[in-house]
Parts: sequence; C-alpha cells; structure tokens
Amino acid sequence: MTPDKLLIKGLTELGLSCTDVQTDAFMTLLSELKKWNKAYNLTALKTDDDIIIKHFLDSVLYLKAIGESVKGQINNIENVIPAEAGIQRSSSLLDSRLRGNDHLEYLQYSQLSIADAGSGAGFPGIPIKIIRPEIKITLIESSRKKTAFLRHIIRLLKLENISVLEQRVENLGAEYRKAFDIIVSRATFKVTDFLKTAYPYVKDNGRLVLSKGPGALEEIEGIEAVQKIMKLKLPLAGDERNLIILKC
Repeated sequence: MTPDKLLIKGLTELGLSCTDVQTDAFMTLLSELKKWNKAYNLTALKTDDDIIIKHFLDSVLYLKAIGESVKGQINNIENVIPAEAGIQRSSSLLDSRLRGNDHLEYLQYSQLSIADAGSGAGFPGIPIKIIRPEIKITLIESSRKKTAFLRHIIRLLKLENISVLEQRVENLGAEYRKAFDIIVSRATFKVTDFLKTAYPYVKDNGRLVLSKGPGALEEIEGIEAVQKIMKLKLPLAGDERNLIILKC
C-alpha cells in the first residue's frame, strides 16, 4: 500500500477525512523527515509505515482528547474510562467541577491555543496542525537541530499561526504563564512530572494531555487533577494508547 493510501486508511479508522492538500502536506512531512533524519537523527523510526502509523496517526489521536475538552466537538469517542475507576474519585465531584467555570467548553477550535511540550520532530503538534489548521499551535523543543527542522517544515508547508520556542518547558518566561488552553506532549514525562512542569503555563481550567501505554492506571492513582483516561487503539496497529487528561 502506498504511503498516502495508508495514511488515509488510518485516518478513516479515526473517523477523519483528509483533503488532497492535507495528504500532500503529510507526504511532504514524511519525505523531509526521512531526508533530515539521515543527517540529524530526528527519529528512530525509519520506514514509511512506521512513521505514518507511529508518528502521524499516533499524533492525530490527540485530537480525540482535544475534542473531549471542547464542548460539542467530540467525534464518536469510545472506551472512555472515568477517572474515578483508577483514582478513587466520585462522579458527582467530577460532574460538579465540569459544570463550573470551564472556558474550554465554550471555545471553537479556532479559539484554542495549544502548546506541544517536548515536540521533538513535531509530534503531535504538526499533524494536529495539518488536520486542524485553525488551531493556534506552539511547538516547544530545546534541541537546536530539531527546532531547525520544525521551522523548515513550517516554512515549507506554509503553515500559519504556529510558532517554535527553542527552550525547555520549565524554562519558559513569565510571558507564557497561563498562556495556553491545552498543553499536549508525547515526551516521556511521568504524569506527576508533566503536571508539575506544565501546570504554570496552562490557563485556569485548562487541560494537560499526555499518552501512556499499559499500566497507566497505576501511574495516575491518587492524582486529583486527572479528569479522564481515554483508552484508544492506534489505527492500523492496534497498540494500546491511554490519553490522560489532566484538568488544571
């Protein structure tokens, strides 16, 4: 199967469509990532199939959690595990908090400001941007070679309303305090470390989203900020993904 058809098949499994322009953008990203990877070792994944499934589609999964946080924009989310199943939290308490002052429930995608913490070669931030170009994205990455790649891709794909910060998340300046509606990450943070590091930069009642494999319930036990765990399958591979949504 050709790379573009593989991508479209995976997106279809997620209930998403892809225009020709978006497909071309993904294929350009694939080509450039492989080209730059020869010199700069941006990713351990080498084959088209691995990059499409384990980078592109894995990144797009985050839109499920983003949609869950924005009222009326969730698409056929299945296998959603209430957080109380893993952290001894009552549903009435969760419901009362969600009925409170939660600005995300009233935002459209075009009003969202999302940061990708430890973006690496642009995942999940760039695939999210390609699928949902109206979302404002900030890619945060400390590696100079990776930020050079990110800026190259942004120019090449002519992506708008997306920026790159070349620094570590914990070193962001005061101007970024409470700047983002949602912060996502595929970096290998522990949940508690991610919460501690990213919390200062997300707005009140904002969300932090990160992905964990098997054993996620054990890691989040007792963390009051956990709103929900979304148990998902990676398209075309079937690998387990647990998207953990933390409400700040």
